[in-house]
Amino acid sequence: MKNPIILWIIKLTAVIILLQTLYFKFTAAEESVYIFQTLGIEPFGRIGSGVVELIASILILIPRATLIGALLGLGTMLGAIFSHIFVLGIEVQNDGGTLFILAVITLICCLFLVYTERNKFPDLLRFKV
Repeated sequence: MKNPIILWIIKLTAVIILLQTLYFKFTAAEESVYIFQTLGIEPFGRIGSGVVELIASILILIPRATLIGALLGLGTMLGAIFSHIFVLGIEVQNDGGTLFILAVITLICCLFLVYTERNKFPDLLRFKV
């Protein structure tokens, strides 16, 4: 990526979306509890996914660890999107599909970050950071 400003906008977009959902997960907000009860993984899935999203957010912001953070975010968002498509539905508790759309936006940001950091895969495979 030649323009670092665009790269940071994409990083911050992913991080802001990931972090803003943590409040709802960690405070056991009604909608969050409903989602994870429907998936049959409440409370451990809710708290566990929140911890993974927090770690992914931190790693995305660290230039040497962006690839790992983006991969964690990518995996988490794939799980969220598949949960929406196959179990929850696009719209959850009349949210107008907001959670689904945010998951897709975050997925796209993480895919872009993985693509821009693809040259670091060999180092990742050699356990170098």
